[in-house]
Amino acid sequence: MTTLLPAAPHPTGPVVVAHRGYCAVAPQNTLVAFEAAWRAGAPALELDVRRTADGVPVVIHDPVVDRVTDGVGAVDELDAATVRGLDAGSRFSSVHAGQRIPTFAEAVDFLAARPGMDLLCEYKGLWTPAELEPTVAAIDAAGLSGRTVVQGFDRRTVAALRQAAPHLPRGYLCEAAPADLLEVAAELGVVTVNPAVAAVLADPGLVATAHAAGVRVMPWTANEASEWEGLVAAGVDAIITDRPGELRGWLAGRAGAALR
Repeated sequence: MTTLLPAAPHPTGPVVVAHRGYCAVAPQNTLVAFEAAWRAGAPALELDVRRTADGVPVVIHDPVVDRVTDGVGAVDELDAATVRGLDAGSRFSSVHAGQRIPTFAEAVDFLAARPGMDLLCEYKGLWTPAELEPTVAAIDAAGLSGRTVVQGFDRRTVAALRQAAPHLPRGYLCEAAPADLLEVAAELGVVTVNPAVAAVLADPGLVATAHAAGVRVMPWTANEASEWEGLVAAGVDAIITDRPGELRGWLAGRAGAALR
């Protein structure tokens, strides 16, 4: 079973999920950010997937390339060759000049070579079952099906994932937890609900309620020790963070202090 869905709570606390890689120290959603997360010991990697104009799945968060590259335009209006030709590193640091937006296939190959790291794969926007099939096939071909949780904000995409990949555990992302969150989770057949950090901190009982229904909780995106403390106290199953190295160290220090 994937590290993201352990049979029992980990003794040192929630699973640390590297948000878009280790994006506090490297350009988000690039292979160098993924490598940094791997070297920092992050047990799970979160990344975002979109489709180019010619239908190639690529790893990028924003609907446009403007913020993280030297290019302009919507991802779904640019072909893969154009997207792949952009510099996705210089805006972060000159050290990372020349980093590229990875294809989903490259990300899968990266993870296949690193068996200690699981995948939390977010599909951005609306996807149909047919559009999802190439990414599901890539996950399966790489032997990652037992190490992957797929998720999305759009309920239609999560429903499409159930149809295209019934064998992959699914998650539902939300900003603020809706009043009918558990009903939505049951309807979509998800194993985890992943609200924003603020939603969990505002209602710590949300986690216990979800657990009673057999659903995990993995909030996003917590980067401060004060947030980590509140989330651990609430009993979350995983924490999605830009700072996986620091969070791992904080959890280890907390566990050590408990032994003294």
